[in-house]
This record gives sequence, C-alpha cells and structure tokens, in this order.
Amino acid sequence: MSAISSGIASLTIDQVRKGLAAREFSAVELTQSALEFANAENQKTNAYLHFSPERALEAAERVDRKLAAGDDPGPLAGVPVALKDVIVTKGVRTTCGSRLLERYIPPYDATAVVRLEQAGGIILGKTNCDEFAMGSSNENSAFGPVKNPVAPDRVPGGSSGGSAAAVAQGTAVAALGSDTGGSVRQPASFCGVVGVTPTYGRVSRYGLVAFASSLDHIGPLARTVGDAALVLQTIAGRDENDSTSAFAPLPDYVAALDGKIKGTRIGLPREYFEGLASETGDLIAKGVELLKKLGCEVREISLPATKYAVACYYIIATAEASSNLARYDGVRYTSRAEAETLSDMYRATRGAGFGAECKRRIMLGTYVLSHGYYDAYYLKAQKVRALIADDFRKAFTEVDAIVAPVAPSPAFKIGEKIDDPLEMYLSDIYTITGDLAGIPCMSVPCGKTSAGLPVGMQILTRHFDETGMFRLADAFEKAGGFAG
Repeated sequence: MSAISSGIASLTIDQVRKGLAAREFSAVELTQSALEFANAENQKTNAYLHFSPERALEAAERVDRKLAAGDDPGPLAGVPVALKDVIVTKGVRTTCGSRLLERYIPPYDATAVVRLEQAGGIILGKTNCDEFAMGSSNENSAFGPVKNPVAPDRVPGGSSGGSAAAVAQGTAVAALGSDTGGSVRQPASFCGVVGVTPTYGRVSRYGLVAFASSLDHIGPLARTVGDAALVLQTIAGRDENDSTSAFAPLPDYVAALDGKIKGTRIGLPREYFEGLASETGDLIAKGVELLKKLGCEVREISLPATKYAVACYYIIATAEASSNLARYDGVRYTSRAEAETLSDMYRATRGAGFGAECKRRIMLGTYVLSHGYYDAYYLKAQKVRALIADDFRKAFTEVDAIVAPVAPSPAFKIGEKIDDPLEMYLSDIYTITGDLAGIPCMSVPCGKTSAGLPVGMQILTRHFDETGMFRLADAFEKAGGFAG
C-alpha cells in the first residue's frame, strides 16, 4: 500500500485540493491509493458491492491534465467519492442490492453523477444497500449485510449503510446516499458522520432508481459539515430531465458558513424526546446546551401529528413502491425465470428475485391501493401527510430550526431486529416526518455512548433553507459539538 494510503482515512475535501495544488500527490496517485485502500478495508465491512477502477482512473487523469494546463479542475478535483448502488452509472453495474438487477449495466448516468464528475470528483465504486433501498439496517441486501466500522457486530443503519460505512471507515472522502424515510440520516447517526437530506426537489432524482417517488431524495454523507455542504452545492439545482426538480435559486452553502448563529430560534419538539435511550437523550441534551452557549434561543414546541407518522409513511411509501417495482417482472426489466405460462413466469421471477422485505412492502402497498381500501388507507394517509407538513409550517413561524434525535437508540446488533418488522420500522420514527414534509434535515454527530457508539443530532429547517441548516451545524461542529 502506498505512502498516501495511510492518510486517506482522514482526508477532507479541502485537504485533497490543497495536496493537489501543492503537488504533494497527483489525482492518479491519490485514486490508485484510494482504490487499493478501499479494496483492502472492504473485507471488514462489505460496504462496497463493486469498484470502478477504470472510470476512476480516467477521471483522475482528466483532473491531472487540467492542473497541468493551468485550468480549474473543479471544486471536487481528485476527491474519492462512493455512490449508493441505487444511483445509476453508465457502464458500471447498478444492482440496487437485489438479485433481480445483479447483471444490470445502465446506459446512462444519473444527473448527480454527471455533476460530481464535472466538478472533478472521482467515483470509486458502488456501495451496498438494503434491497431497492427498503430497510433500516442494511441487512436486506441480497449480497450480505454491511458491518458498522465503529462496531462490527452492529448494523450501520439503512438503507444507505454502505455509503455511511465507507465515509466512516475512510475509504471515501464523501458519498451519496438516498433518503426516503431517514435512509441517509439514520446511517450517518449510527456511523458517526454527517448526513444530509435536502429539500425535496433540490437535487434531481433523474437516475435514482425509484422506491417511493414522492419521498425519495439524493443526499451527501461526509466527515465534516463543510464537505457535505460543498457536495450538495455541486449536485443540487434544476434539471430538465426531472420535472420534480425545483426552480429555486441555489445559494452558496459554503460561503454561508460564517458562524453567525447568535439569536437563532431553536425548537425542541416534545413528541421527539419520548422513548429515547438514556445516553442518546443525554448526548442530545448536551448538544442543545452547547447551542445555547453559542447564543441560540431554545424553546419547546409541539408537532402533534407526529404520532401518526409511522403509519402514514408505511402506507404511502409501500403504495408507491408497489407501483414502482411492478416493472421488475422478467418482461420489462430483470432476468427471467422459465415457466410454462405468463402468470407462472411472473410469479417465479418476482418470487425468487425479491427478498422478504421487498415482498412485504409490495404486498402491503398493493393492498392499500386496491379497490375498497384506497380511500380507507391511502387517501387518509395523504391527508395525514398534509397535517404533518402543516405542523412544520406552523412551527417555522415561531422558530428558525428544529433540533431532535435521529434515532431512539444507537446502532443495534446485527440480527437483533430483523425478525420483528414493526420494531425495525419504529427506528425511523424521528426521521420520516422530515421526508413526509419535504423539508431539509441532517444528522450531525453529537458524541458517543459509554460503549463507544456514535449518536447523531438532527437539525431541520424550513423548505429550501439548507443555508440556515448548514450554518447551525457548522457552528456546532467548530465549537466541539461532534465530540459530545
């Protein structure tokens, strides 16, 4: 392993840029070392499903050529990045953690991938995830679970557990995940890194394999708030390929990290602090105290519709999943099981191809959309979703940001909840509301328990106010909040 490898695990984007500018290493040298290091470390976590060395080295050569010519290589020049394997990559396998897409090679790149590479980012490979992004522990991948690099006997969170583990392990400087009900923030919390879910529509979903289209977001994971802000700055913005991407102006998130948070009004929703593990609650309380010392005004608020959030989410998300996953039938997409009749072929293809969690959600979603149940379940869930969004709208007339837990407890042990779906679903109780409302939210580390397990603190702001969210998180980080 090269001399550069020993330092890769702690590099930030700024350090990569400075190292390239000072000619301490070339982009190709850094990429070769990063690939070597990631391959060696992956045996410990199973964070990556596959690597893309040819593509990575070609991108690194482009960066070196620009540097040699005196051209601007981009804000992410030479930065090793990992992608969750639900984000399509031209010529590079995209499996969604499923046997159904085990051999699928997309003919195009997701918009977020195009923008990363245009900014000089180096795509090392694709990370493991719960099948079709359905899960809270990364145990539902057809290619084996991911192990938490902080505690290998525990889950990294899901469904973006591979991306969170890669950043925590140091095999990628930054990564992209997808968040439908907390799938960026919860793994970020469990692995002790920064995870961001932007406003719905802030980042194009073109090239993101759909789970629940009205809830899916692409978001960055990184080791620092500044790095996460820069990655989001790079991938965000209107995209003509995605009609749901927003026309909203794109601020300079990094320039806004000025530490000016004195007087920021922070709300603590009482519904979010019930049922917390004691050490989790204590660490978040310490985080809140630090924000007070930095000049923030803290008050208790209420988000009364929160108690309906889990039921609401698992009706809407499964209904949309049922529709989106109908295409994987052996005719339109995926490999095909041989059978004598068309219905037997469908049954054999989907029965053998989908894992247990996907089947559970498809069946539940099909049920709530069926004749006689649509009004009783799906329509009512949409009305509850409007109530949840209205709770946040009212809250943001009183406060500038909301601070809350990310999960009820730190990372749980592998196998601990896999046979209890309801208990697993409840681990999303504090994150799904942000997705249902479509607001920006993020997880920042706020210390570790006595057992050394990371705990994340959640920050939520009004629609398209990622700037305020990042400013608050950055001030918290620089004041030592990550250490607890």
